[in-house]
Amino acid sequence: MSTPPPLDAAPDQRLHPWSWLFVMLMQLRQFLLPLVALLVFGNRGDRDEMWSYLTTLIVIAVLVAVSILQYLTFHYRIGRDAISVRSGLVSRNRREIPFARIHNVVVHQNPLHRLFGVAELRLESAGGNRPEAEMRVLRLDQALALEQLVRQRGQQAAPVEDAGVETPAAPADDVLLQLSTADVIRIGLLSNRGWVVVLAMFGASYQLFPRGAVSDAIEYGGRQAFGYASHLHPATWVWVLVALVMVAGFWVMLRVLSAVLALLRYHGFRLTEHERRLTVASGLLTRMRTSVARRRIQAWTLRETALQRWFQRRHLRIDIAAGVSTDGERRDLRELAPLATPAACDALVQHLLPQLQWPPAQWHAVPQRGWWRLCLPALLIVPLLAAGAVWEVGPWGAAVLAWLPWSALRAHRTMARMGYHLDARYVAVRGGWWQRWWRFAELDKLQSLRLSRSPLDRWLGTSSVWLDTAGAGGSIALCLRYLPEAEAREVFEQLNAAFVKRRPYR
Repeated sequence: MSTPPPLDAAPDQRLHPWSWLFVMLMQLRQFLLPLVALLVFGNRGDRDEMWSYLTTLIVIAVLVAVSILQYLTFHYRIGRDAISVRSGLVSRNRREIPFARIHNVVVHQNPLHRLFGVAELRLESAGGNRPEAEMRVLRLDQALALEQLVRQRGQQAAPVEDAGVETPAAPADDVLLQLSTADVIRIGLLSNRGWVVVLAMFGASYQLFPRGAVSDAIEYGGRQAFGYASHLHPATWVWVLVALVMVAGFWVMLRVLSAVLALLRYHGFRLTEHERRLTVASGLLTRMRTSVARRRIQAWTLRETALQRWFQRRHLRIDIAAGVSTDGERRDLRELAPLATPAACDALVQHLLPQLQWPPAQWHAVPQRGWWRLCLPALLIVPLLAAGAVWEVGPWGAAVLAWLPWSALRAHRTMARMGYHLDARYVAVRGGWWQRWWRFAELDKLQSLRLSRSPLDRWLGTSSVWLDTAGAGGSIALCLRYLPEAEAREVFEQLNAAFVKRRPYR
């Protein structure tokens, strides 16, 4: 794989000649629903059919023209320290993107990209909701060469060679984690991703079919099935058996759907390291290749559900200093290990953070006296729901109250497992019981601290210390919760001292 010549006076380069086609398809996808509505409903009434078809052709022609203009006006130049991107015909834009500012590189290939041998390249930096540059599309070898160039320039600002001198071949990447097909299927079987497909199917059916048609069809089918079964006069155990079979069948269907989704996303998953930069490549139909420098990792999260724990598996996720996608696409590297053994996850953390001791030798426990605060929402809401259920269905509605003992047990066990670890290099918190998690970050990566006390905290004499890092996301906060007030203030002062004297952000 050859690297583009890094010249200050390098000539402008264009996108792939078929770039306009992919831009048009992307724009056409946005206008697909209005165009379909125009073709379907535009012929109703007294209007001539020709105008509907003519309008659709005009819209498509405009999209083609705009896509070709975008291709003709998009240029990029690879300089010594930055990439220069120029675009626009009427409103001309020029963007200089220093290599040191690029935090994440994404090489994206959907099935159509793979058919044409091209790829889409996205360059991302911290703090933005959109990539710094999107190149739709480049030849695959060009995209990979540019990715390699960003790797090299992001690591060091050494003088570059003269024109015509080829860059020496890069050493092979170190493979840190590779998942087989069996491992990927196991990811699906141990997750609930199938619910995404089920809910999407219900949502699509309600959008595509007339209002009430889906609910009427379900109700009619249920009545027919129940009426047919009633004529057979089955025994009670038969009803119970049928119900169990239906539940088991639905569970198996969810597992199969989850396995299919896992194959589509994680097939060929490969985590590699090259010159302190991590790269993940995965995907069955749509291939995604993302890379990030190790120094950009801000926080780490380990999670395991009850089902994963029974099979000795965990999930390792990271937060990086890069913008979060607002369009629902997978843009950045977030998962280092979608599913691996606890030993493999710990070894991966220890390899990437050799200066830390993971897992910690000792955790500081949280006092148990306020465990009931975790089930306080259930204590307030469940009795109201039970009263409404009794009003609607009679005494059987009181069965809702059975949730209270489970909520109390979960709250007590969750509080018993909460804890934190703090030393001179990093801070870590753990929590959860049924679904367990661990979250930690280096002290050098902390961006802000906050000592919080709610009215309930003041009554119980506790406080919580909230920490934040760049690019923090997800449902788990980096927070030391429910500590005794004196201990919380001592921890806060210790973290604040480390925060003040920490090294500048790299």
